[in-house]
Amino acid sequence: MNYISPESKAFKRTLVALFLGSFIMFADLYCTQPVIAVIAAQFNVQPAAASLTLSAATGALAIFLLFVSFTSGMYDRKKVMVLALVSSAFLSLIVGFIHYLPLLIAVRFIQGALLAGYPSIAMAYINEEFDKKVLGYVIGIYVSGNSLGGLTGRLIVGSLSDTFSWNVAIAVLGILNLVMCVLFILLLPKSKHFDAKRGSMKRTTAGFLENIESPALVILYLIGFIMMGSFVTVYNYFGIPLMEPPYNLSQTLVGFVFIIYLVGTFSSTWMGRLSDHTSRSGVIALCIIMMTSGLLITMSPILILKILGLVMFTFGFFGGHSVASSWVGILANRREKAQSSSLYLLFYYVGSSVIGPVGGLFLEWYGWAGVVASISILCFIGILLAYIVRKLVMNGECHRFRHHHHHHKVAGQI
Repeated sequence: MNYISPESKAFKRTLVALFLGSFIMFADLYCTQPVIAVIAAQFNVQPAAASLTLSAATGALAIFLLFVSFTSGMYDRKKVMVLALVSSAFLSLIVGFIHYLPLLIAVRFIQGALLAGYPSIAMAYINEEFDKKVLGYVIGIYVSGNSLGGLTGRLIVGSLSDTFSWNVAIAVLGILNLVMCVLFILLLPKSKHFDAKRGSMKRTTAGFLENIESPALVILYLIGFIMMGSFVTVYNYFGIPLMEPPYNLSQTLVGFVFIIYLVGTFSSTWMGRLSDHTSRSGVIALCIIMMTSGLLITMSPILILKILGLVMFTFGFFGGHSVASSWVGILANRREKAQSSSLYLLFYYVGSSVIGPVGGLFLEWYGWAGVVASISILCFIGILLAYIVRKLVMNGECHRFRHHHHHHKVAGQI
């Protein structure tokens, strides 16, 4: 069944295409984050109102991922991904001409909704088209595109907005992303193992219920919720104590903290490859332990230790997300892979929307120690969940989600 393997000609070009796709998505999704303060000043609003330019996009993405999960079996994988990326890149270009905040927020909402057509479909494509032996590695490459896209988008927009304006900066990002869209279209092979079905609501609902009736899958969704919520909370508020005495760092210097994302590019690939050969649940637990340890190190008053703690936390997050998301695809019924990926990402983005603001309250009440304590408790729950999912898969809970001859392989890599 000619799956894409490291020996096949299509392997490298498919990896490059998927890397570019996730790069485009995350560059577009987070493009307003580094200029929230500038947008607030230009429109004379509070930063909280300006931050709606980001939360409108991520919120729409979460909502529409659910819609995508119900319709994903009906349309060609490549066409859906191309439509999502090209339309989003065009909207980034259009942002260059918007000078009215409500319109900007509306466009960002539409952009987030359109981008929902990429991540879960890309994960389903990977699970359907690639040889099972390299799934962890391939999803690791895909996730590294997330981290590099998020970082580059922020740095391009942040630096260009200093020289020109934030509008011009985002428009330039849109042009760059359109060029990458062309490469994505040229490099990505068409699906060979996907059969588009005009989905009946009954069949789709049955698939949805299958994905939420599996305790193992639901626990992996919850692990995604905890990890992303923790990650966003820490990055939202890490810079605030650094801008106060005794450090008194500037906004620009604090902005460079995002460069730490680069360790995610390495850890997602490395941990993904490790999980292909060892226990997936063990790798997830190890990653969450790294997140917690790194977080505790950020309590040090020494600046360099704070930064090293954040590096360790970031390394653990990207590795854990890479392994958890690839495992969801492995445990899901073949026919409902896109739906299970959508559900994982839905929990993932809802985690960032829910835990992020709550973490802000802990910062307000107890300072940085409050953020560290609250996220450490969440991480501890995540480690317990990794242990529980291991037990469930060992007990053959997912037997009905896989053909019998695959089951011993899945159980062997728990």
